[in-house]
Amino acid sequence: MNRKDSGMPFLLKFENVAWYESGEVRILDRRIFPEEKCFVQCTDYHQVIKAIQDMVTQSAGPYTAVGMGMALAAYQCKDELEKSQIAFLQEAAKELGNARPTTANRYRKITNRAANLGIKAIQAGQDASQAIFEDTIESMNRRYSIMQKVGDYLVDLIPNGAGVLTQCYGETIIGTMIRAAKRTNKDFRIFNAETRPFFQGARLTSSCFAEEGFETTLVTDNMTNFILERGDIDFYTSAADSISMDGYIANKIGTKQIAILSNRVGVPYFVTGIPDLDKVDHKDITIEYRDPSQVLNIMGHQITTPEVKAVYPAFDITPPELIGAIVTDRGVFSPYNLGHYLKHGEKEEFY
Repeated sequence: MNRKDSGMPFLLKFENVAWYESGEVRILDRRIFPEEKCFVQCTDYHQVIKAIQDMVTQSAGPYTAVGMGMALAAYQCKDELEKSQIAFLQEAAKELGNARPTTANRYRKITNRAANLGIKAIQAGQDASQAIFEDTIESMNRRYSIMQKVGDYLVDLIPNGAGVLTQCYGETIIGTMIRAAKRTNKDFRIFNAETRPFFQGARLTSSCFAEEGFETTLVTDNMTNFILERGDIDFYTSAADSISMDGYIANKIGTKQIAILSNRVGVPYFVTGIPDLDKVDHKDITIEYRDPSQVLNIMGHQITTPEVKAVYPAFDITPPELIGAIVTDRGVFSPYNLGHYLKHGEKEEFY
């Protein structure tokens, strides 16, 4: 099997994202990593949906999980009549494709393709689960390969020895940054905002960079202005859960406030990702609101009295005036002329 995860940290090895085998999907539980390396085991595709919604996996992890979930769905209905199998796969594609609202357009591309492949396999008397599994692996290969181009462009922009501030867990771009830096012998110091309430920056991003030998420093979310003003940071970067064609980006809540602070002290903010051609402007971005109780708890421990309320928007939207550039697989673009991305040809299949 051809795989593009060579040289990636533990979290980005294919089996450690999500994996289908023998009627089961295993998903690494990132909510408790690195204290424990445990997998959530799903024997029904609805359990995969719940795992995504509960943030067992997040960032780009659900792109893999929904594909593997479709392989599981094909396994679940394999003993049904052909018509019933087809209907089952179509329903699974719809449900898995809408597991979370902000990135549902990306999930649906994966699940709809998986459903079509599975239906063709069923009609040909072939193993639909295997066909979908193999397609999901190829999807991961494409994503890792395309994002390597993004990582190469990004690392080329980072000054050697720079202090780089990150937000949340950018998944694939982190692995490709690491590979690009090692290949070009470029070194930089990483500062990770912790990322409340699930601490993805602390537990996931920090783990990847530290595992690969980069000087890695964790700061709490409310320390970012201090380290920016102190001069520790030369470069702020984050991935994006959505990039609309008018140059706005949606990313983990808190991304915008760091962009404002970076802009104030003259630190450039470079976003990485692939534009969403189906989102003409930022009004097409849906912000997910999550269960407020997740803010009132840290790693399963209640941190307030019962009377306290909370609010939890999962993402915020950063406008183009706060973004230095958007780094894509086709080069570096101003957020004000993102339409030029299309002048370099048709968008490659990414998901």
